[in-house]
Amino acid sequence: MLKYGQHQTLEQKLTPQQIQYLKLLQVPVVQLEQKIKEELEQNPFLEEGLETSIDEMLELELGENEDLSQTVRQELNEEYEEITQDKLPKPEEEYTLDDFLKTHEDDDTFIPKQKDVIGEDIEDELPWQPPAIEPLHERLLQQFVTVAENDKEIRIAEEILGNIDDDGYLTRKVEEIVEDLQLGEKMDVTAEEVENVLKKIQRLDPPGIGARDLKECLLVQLEVGDFPEDKKKLAMRILNEAYDDFMNKRYNELMKKFGLSEQRLKDVIQIIQRLNPKPGEGKNIIQEYIIPDFIVERIGDEFVITLNEKNVPMIRLNRAYYNLLKKQRKLNPELKEEIKKQFSRAKWFIASIYQRRETLLRIMRAIVELQKEFFETGEGLKPMIYKDVAEKTGVDISTISRAVNQKYVQTDFGIYKLRELFSEKINTVDGSEISSKEVKERLKEIIAQEDPRKPLSDDQIAEILRKQGFNIARRTVAKYRDQLGIPTARLRKRIE
Repeated sequence: MLKYGQHQTLEQKLTPQQIQYLKLLQVPVVQLEQKIKEELEQNPFLEEGLETSIDEMLELELGENEDLSQTVRQELNEEYEEITQDKLPKPEEEYTLDDFLKTHEDDDTFIPKQKDVIGEDIEDELPWQPPAIEPLHERLLQQFVTVAENDKEIRIAEEILGNIDDDGYLTRKVEEIVEDLQLGEKMDVTAEEVENVLKKIQRLDPPGIGARDLKECLLVQLEVGDFPEDKKKLAMRILNEAYDDFMNKRYNELMKKFGLSEQRLKDVIQIIQRLNPKPGEGKNIIQEYIIPDFIVERIGDEFVITLNEKNVPMIRLNRAYYNLLKKQRKLNPELKEEIKKQFSRAKWFIASIYQRRETLLRIMRAIVELQKEFFETGEGLKPMIYKDVAEKTGVDISTISRAVNQKYVQTDFGIYKLRELFSEKINTVDGSEISSKEVKERLKEIIAQEDPRKPLSDDQIAEILRKQGFNIARRTVAKYRDQLGIPTARLRKRIE
C-alpha cells in the first residue's frame, strides 16, 4: 500500500559561482593563465587590462541611473559575499540587464565580434607549442623498412608496433595479432611469420623493444650488445637457467649452481644491471619546468610572500563592448538573456580571481608562520597537517587541500611542493614531537650506511630508530620505506 507524506531535509549545495571559485583555487599558476585566456576568448565582456575592482564593476552597471544606486550596490555586495563565503546571501531581487540596457522599438540586432570593439591592431598571442618529436613507433617503422623482405612484413610490423606500450613491451599475444590480421584484413598470415617479424623489431634501436617480458627483454639486449663473449654467454645462461634466483638475489645459489667465484658473479651481474628494463621509456618525454606559485623571501626579520602571477593576464570588464550594447535598439528576449548570462559570468570570474588570490595568500602566510624555522634555515620541518592551517586561517580543511594541490613555493633554499611541508608527527622518547619527514630522512641515512651484503630488516631499522629516540613500530618503518621507494632487505642485497 502506497503512503504519502511530507518531510523536511536540510542540504548544503554549492552555487555555480562557488564551484567556479573552488576550481580556480585548485589550479596551479600555469593552468590559471590558460583558463584566463580561454575565458577571454569565450566571453566578450572580458578584456585584458588593469583589473576591475568591485567599485568599478558597480560603476559600470549603474551608469547614470542614480536611483538604482543603493539597491544594486547592496545586491552586488551580497553576491560578492556569497562567492567569498564571508556571509550568507540575503534573498534579494535579482539584478537584470534591464537595469542598465536601454531598449528601443527596433527589431534589428547586431552583436559585434570582440575584435570589432577592441580594434584590429591587437596582435594575437600564439600559444607555446612543444617541439615536434617523432613518436617511437614511427622511428621503429622507419628502421624496419630497411630490413623488411616485403610489404607483408611491413604491415605485420605496423600491427605489432601498435600494440607496444610506453615501457616498450608487447601487450598482445602473437596468436591474437595473427587473428586480428586474418579477420580484420583478410591477410593470409601465420604465427611463425609474426614471430619472425617480432624478432627483427626486437633487434632494432632501442634493442629489446617489443619483448613480452623482462627476461626476453634482457636476453635480446645481451645478444645484440657489445660485451665480452664469455661474460655475455654466462649472463644469458643465468637468465635462462636461473632467472628466479637472479631476480631474488640468491647469489649463493647462483655461485653454487654455476661454479662461480664471488668476483666472477659480480662481473656478470654488473653487465646485466647495465641493461635497460624499459626500452621504450623516456623516448618521447619533454622536460617540464616547475613554475612556483608562491615566492617567499626573507628581508631582514620579515618574510615577504608574493603570488607568482607575472605571466597571468590582467582582466577587466570590457567597457567598450558594454557601451556599444547600450546603443543597440530592441533586443529579443533570448538574446538579452544570453547577454545577461555572459555579463554575470564575467563578474563572477573576476570576483573568483580576486578571492583565489586572497585565499592563497592567507594560507601561505599561515604556512610560513607555522614553519618559520624551515623558511629561515631550510631545515627543521615541524609536524603540520591541514587542520593546523585551517584553524589558523579560519578556512575549511577541504579548501586547504585544494589550495595546496599541485602548488610549489620558491624559498631561499630551493623550490618545494607545498604538500611536502605537511607531515604527520612522531613522538620521541622525551615526549617531544618531530615531523615524519625527518624520520624518513633518518631512515634513508640508515639504509645508505648498511652493509649491502647483509641489508637491515625493517625490525632492525626500527630498533636503531628507537635507540635514536623515536617511538616507531616496524610496520611504520615498512610504510615509510615503501613511500620512499626503497625495496625490502632481500632486494637491496648486493655483491660488493
